[in-house]
Amino acid sequence: MSQIVVEGLAKTYRIAERQPGLLSMVRRRWREVEALKDVSFSLQRGELLGFIGPNGAGKSTTIKILSGILRPTSGKVVVEGRVPYNDRIAHVARIGAVFGQRSQLWWDLPVIDGFDLLRDIYRVEPAAYIRTLDELVAMLRLERILDQPVRQLSLGQRMRAELAAALLHAPPILFLDEPTIGLDAPSKLAVREFVKKLNRERGVTVLLTTHDMHDIEALAQRVIVIGHGRVLADQSFDALRAGALADRRLLVDFAGEAPDVSIDGAQLLRREGRSVELAFDPRVISAPALIARIAAEHAVEDIRVEQPAIEEVIARFYHLHGAAEA
Repeated sequence: MSQIVVEGLAKTYRIAERQPGLLSMVRRRWREVEALKDVSFSLQRGELLGFIGPNGAGKSTTIKILSGILRPTSGKVVVEGRVPYNDRIAHVARIGAVFGQRSQLWWDLPVIDGFDLLRDIYRVEPAAYIRTLDELVAMLRLERILDQPVRQLSLGQRMRAELAAALLHAPPILFLDEPTIGLDAPSKLAVREFVKKLNRERGVTVLLTTHDMHDIEALAQRVIVIGHGRVLADQSFDALRAGALADRRLLVDFAGEAPDVSIDGAQLLRREGRSVELAFDPRVISAPALIARIAAEHAVEDIRVEQPAIEEVIARFYHLHGAAEA
């Protein structure tokens, strides 16, 4: 049985439009914006789902409905047998949520005081709280910041504290909305490693939205792409990559100045100094055949085959499905 079920989800907002001059003061004009249109999917217990799409696609709206913050215009949402927005108190006791640009910790309080307040809010048993807190502090390396006010933390430190705060009551489901936004490389790696461990070792179901495609590549077992409020794809990451962009990249370093390489089935993307980058479709010309052609005609120092950058894959997918931002 699915842990999370979403069927025909729709959300429409009514937005006021300002008109020029004094007319806006006496007569207000409204328009409706469809944030979600017939969104359906389900998650099994222990899945890690990447939920991706351009700004305004409906990602955060979906997360807020699943968290019980928003009520949909129509459709069905069931999380562990509950309707989130109808049974919010029982629901929030079973989920954790981290919003990258929002904080659930108290700005002027030390981190540990914020944790203690959350313990009381969630009514966590003292022994279970101490056990969970010790594990999270060790896993997220929070020892040195427990006594610091939240306002004095760096963004990376605050995000690690936010992850711990969301998990103090040991929820089986974790919603992450842009958890690595603005983080530096070491902090992103730390967050990714923690989320991976939480999912793989503890079986926590994770729904992750992010614009950082390296998060998706490192973590997601399955990807849903959403655009203009609709589900455009629901598949494995590898299937998404293969369907959107089958090309490979061949990067060659020559012994001397890079020649003007021209081979049927390969496209020159970049030539700089002693290096070139070629795009090729393995279905048209294989990597061994392409490498053999180049090595037979030129002195080569190094040569390697790579997948296209994940950002390029996603950009191509949006282009093919007309989901890119206007």
